[in-house]
Amino acid sequence: MEEVDCIVLISDKLKNGDDLEMKIEAAREIRSMIRNRNNSGEKIRSKFGGAGVIKPLVGMLCLENDDAVQVSLLALLNLASKNKRNKEEIVTCGAIPPLVNLLKLQNTSNLGELAIAAILTLSASSNNKAAIVNSEAIPFLIQIISSGTIQGRADAVNALHNLATSKQEPTIILDTTATSPLINLLKESKKYSKFAERATALIEIISKSQEGINAITNAEDGILTLVETVEGGSLVSKEHALSVLLTLCISSRSKYRELILNEGAIPGLLRLTIDGTHQGQSKAKMLLGLLRDSPSEKKLSQSVLEKMVQEIAARVNKSERRRAETAKKLMQDLVQRRMARV
Repeated sequence: MEEVDCIVLISDKLKNGDDLEMKIEAAREIRSMIRNRNNSGEKIRSKFGGAGVIKPLVGMLCLENDDAVQVSLLALLNLASKNKRNKEEIVTCGAIPPLVNLLKLQNTSNLGELAIAAILTLSASSNNKAAIVNSEAIPFLIQIISSGTIQGRADAVNALHNLATSKQEPTIILDTTATSPLINLLKESKKYSKFAERATALIEIISKSQEGINAITNAEDGILTLVETVEGGSLVSKEHALSVLLTLCISSRSKYRELILNEGAIPGLLRLTIDGTHQGQSKAKMLLGLLRDSPSEKKLSQSVLEKMVQEIAARVNKSERRRAETAKKLMQDLVQRRMARV
């Protein structure tokens, strides 16, 4: 049978069939056709979307039949993948409320895991943001970060990142209860991973309020985890973590600079003055300037700072002459005022 004829037949079974088993079979066939067409899957997604299968699939999400809900979810996930129009039509057809209801099952049913994956997939389209944010999805996603499965927590963080970093209104407000779970996930993750980049981006958003600052510093190993990210993260996660540390220090230098120094922040900050983006270099120098005023900073001897700077310069510049010039410039910038006070 020709592909077009198959699509018409399957769509008709789903839209017009009176028997639930027939609809379940049609949903399975939609998923199977998309998954078995590696090179033409995108076209098939568009053809099925155009054939009107999305509305009846969304309707199946509300049924009190786990098999029907599961196959419709899987079909919708495959239809939404790499297809912005289908993503938006799924939301327009009313998928978010039943998906939010399924989020409640995230620890007790595979349906909950699939619902988290669906919210993540749909959140990739900025035009879906308002519908998701205005639902009850955000509190559940935050709860999942704390108590969900490994995959569920990862999907929840990625979904929140999609929603929080979108420029579309409405603005998402992250409850500070997400802070400790995010810190713990960042602590456990590879600091240079994409996941760490998204987790640190969310922590930076939380740090914009005084309540967020308090939550970050009260979290177990909160400052240490951020310092470790500045030291070993990707450039993106380093600069998110740096922004949080700078926000803390600006909010109360007397309270936070000692804590930041005691966790060993200096080497990572020095490296960012060389390796960071223009904005990152500027923030790293600003934070170093704030840390200079701390009595603890005097415990760093000139020889220790010189060694740090020489190591960074050696890593950046191969020639001895350029290395010496770089080291000299860094030393003048980083320790001039400190040495003047000794």
